[in-house]
Amino acid sequence: MRQAVMTKPGKIEFGEVPEPGQVNKHEIKLKIRKIGVCGSDIHVYHGKHPFTSYPVIQGHEYSGEVVEVGELVKKVKPGDKATARPQQVCGKCPPCLRGDYNICNNLKVEGFQAPGTAQDYFILPEDRIIRLPDALSYEQGAMIEPAAVGAHATSRSGDLKGKNVMVFGAGPIGNLVAQFAQARGAGKVLITDISDFRLNKAKECGIRYTANIANEDVGKAAKKVFANEGFDVVFECAGVEITLDLAIQHVNKGGKVVVVAVYGDRPEVDMAVVGDRELSLIGTLMYKHEDYEESVALIQSGLIKTEPLFTGHFRFEKYLDAYKYIDEQGDRSLKVIIDL
Repeated sequence: MRQAVMTKPGKIEFGEVPEPGQVNKHEIKLKIRKIGVCGSDIHVYHGKHPFTSYPVIQGHEYSGEVVEVGELVKKVKPGDKATARPQQVCGKCPPCLRGDYNICNNLKVEGFQAPGTAQDYFILPEDRIIRLPDALSYEQGAMIEPAAVGAHATSRSGDLKGKNVMVFGAGPIGNLVAQFAQARGAGKVLITDISDFRLNKAKECGIRYTANIANEDVGKAAKKVFANEGFDVVFECAGVEITLDLAIQHVNKGGKVVVVAVYGDRPEVDMAVVGDRELSLIGTLMYKHEDYEESVALIQSGLIKTEPLFTGHFRFEKYLDAYKYIDEQGDRSLKVIIDL
């Protein structure tokens, strides 16, 4: 079978390797159909991901066709569409024992610290599999992973009903976070970026309030949307120091700042303001199984929209071209899909 390996930043080598062998009684073999490229993959491509070494087989946003199942597998059958969580966890550490396996002390993520799905076939255990409804496309199946990030991040902020929300960064994750905030009953949701293209895509996804903060002061944009109420919760999805600082400086006193992005460089944080205003600075990592299930349900219902986010397709053999395209297109690129 075909396999793509990133041997060092900026270099992908293709090879033929043996197909994975027979599944055990609790395993599933997928024929990989689609792989999504995300911002974290781009960090790896540039050698700036803080927790990835080389060589690495990428591919953690994916969908595929079930081609073989173990004798005790009950969740799926051959011919089903499926995706799965890319988390390998120990199940024994304190976070795992209390149910927070997404922050397992020994966590390995396929595509970063463990081999990913950039190959024709992939075997995984049943406990991580998610069956996809027939009505969802394989493209949408590859979007369940980033959607689950949005589901989990918005659950970390507590009850959003009636609360005003700001989202910094209108890339795929920021877009999905904003959509989930709306789905959870937030009052008004304002998403910001420096790209009109991304902000227009946000509007296509049903996010009513947008602001280009390259052209408009953040405070004025917030005042225009929220008036004197301000905003209570802010999600930082851009991954740069300036937007993290803007989030801290502008959220209401007693508000919550949820840090969603992965940072290529370590940002400085104004802890004096965090303390003085009694802000809650909240981290969020990946997702749990229920976030995947919720994402499937809300995408199927149409409450979470994914179609406007697809901006490019590349054949498997053109994997490296997909990264170059994302670099060249910059803010006109959202979700790029690798077609197997």
